[in-house]
Amino acid sequence: MEPRDGEIVLGGLRFRYVEWGDSGAPPLVLLHGFTGHARSWDHVAEPLADRFRVLALDQRGHGDSDRAPDGDYRIASMARDLAAFADALCPGRFALVGLSMGGRVAIVYAGAHPDRVERLVLVDIGPEIAPDGLARIRTTVLNVPEELTSEEQAYRLLRAGAPRYSEALLRHRVKHSLKQLPTGKLTWKYDKVLRDQTRERTRDIPNLWPDLARITRPTLIIRGAESDVLSPEIAKRMLETLKDARLIEISDAGHTVPGDQPKAFIKVVRAFLAP
Repeated sequence: MEPRDGEIVLGGLRFRYVEWGDSGAPPLVLLHGFTGHARSWDHVAEPLADRFRVLALDQRGHGDSDRAPDGDYRIASMARDLAAFADALCPGRFALVGLSMGGRVAIVYAGAHPDRVERLVLVDIGPEIAPDGLARIRTTVLNVPEELTSEEQAYRLLRAGAPRYSEALLRHRVKHSLKQLPTGKLTWKYDKVLRDQTRERTRDIPNLWPDLARITRPTLIIRGAESDVLSPEIAKRMLETLKDARLIEISDAGHTVPGDQPKAFIKVVRAFLAP
């Protein structure tokens, strides 16, 4: 099964998204993480499409969506993008799943629009990022080359940081992560400004505890048991802060839970969203 491609202009920026399932089914929005893209959700969206109209968005500066001309990649701005996207395509309540950066966008949105979110899934992310995980992400970005000679080179680079991914899933992610330059070489689809901001430590990483406290809808927190981004301490505090939340840890998974343990991830998400 292949998704349906969609495009929409929001706030002057062109956004690309992919859609799965019956257009009349309950809507479910999927938000990828930093460096990711909508197609990284394909293996999750397809098995959920029997119950949901699944919408996976390329967030600003990622995938095939427009780059922010002013370098505005603040979480609040991305949450406004989500609000406009939901208003256009998801009337009424919808389910929302956010991984990493996408989860932080989801926290801000759900805190500001509690009446719009049916159920919320936060995937290995919280209102703050554990220092070890943040340091690892920065180190990884420091070593990312701007130009590549082949998909195979990109695959080897991503494999180093994703040892649990199956070969098929990782190659699928790589395929949709690259674009060709006029020179014939390849580069990453996500905006170089995002890499520069990470290297220079100027990226927007706000404290989102006040936003989390405003969330009233049922929330599932999924933590990779070996994650260095969502620590057990942060996860415990999230449970204490949220009004209606549960925590599930998935074994043999790091930060990228949907790719590390896809069957276990899909099983718990499906059970939570469609009880």
